[in-house]
Amino acid sequence: MVASPLVWTTLAGLSTGVGGVLAALCPPTRRLLAVSAGFAGGVMLAASLADLVPEALRFYGQYLPPLACGAALVSLLACGMVAAAALGRLLPDEAALAGRLAGDEARTAALRTALITGTALLLHNFPEGVLTLFAGTADPALGVRTTLAIALHNIPEGLAVAVPFAYALRSRLGGVVAALISGLAEPVGAVLALWCLQGWFTPGFLNGTVVLVAGIMLWVALAQLMPSALLERDLVVGLVGVAAGVLAMLLGIAALP
Repeated sequence: MVASPLVWTTLAGLSTGVGGVLAALCPPTRRLLAVSAGFAGGVMLAASLADLVPEALRFYGQYLPPLACGAALVSLLACGMVAAAALGRLLPDEAALAGRLAGDEARTAALRTALITGTALLLHNFPEGVLTLFAGTADPALGVRTTLAIALHNIPEGLAVAVPFAYALRSRLGGVVAALISGLAEPVGAVLALWCLQGWFTPGFLNGTVVLVAGIMLWVALAQLMPSALLERDLVVGLVGVAAGVLAMLLGIAALP
């Protein structure tokens, strides 16, 4: 009974690798990096504001009056943003990374962006794995639909992770591997939900976690990705990336059952 939902969850997570493969089809250049940063920022903005926050708002609105519900969401978003800022301080700074990349400033900045983006999407994928597992356990048909929808939803995320890693490491294969690793958070989240933390995964806890992750993604998009994408020399391609990321993620959200 449990094996099938776990398999579906794993397949949904590994679909980020499809995005990584798509990224590997193009040589990693500075312009592609700007498009990718804009794309990742658009993906995170759309996922947070058009998917994660509205879903939590509907849930908490059933139990709290409007003002208290809004205050709870804003507080959780703010906590997520503070956590993202702290995470950025914990990761190696560009000076520390430069020694590993022969002092190449562009590759160093790309690697730090890749690390921050990958970490944010790892956290985002964790509750998605729990959702897929629960949907498949409750109703196999719903589990299959959820898997297909989240797989589509994950492809642009894989692209967003793979391109900066490929550029920084000068390895398209490295980008594909990074995309796959970011998707592995989904089966890991499912296994933890099933065997280790089952008592914690109440609807209230999961929705609170989702809003925290939305705050993290908003901070990463606005403080890290957008400034990288919208440099004056690459402004147009960066804006194209943002628009493409928003549209691709909205398509994935619309596919969710």
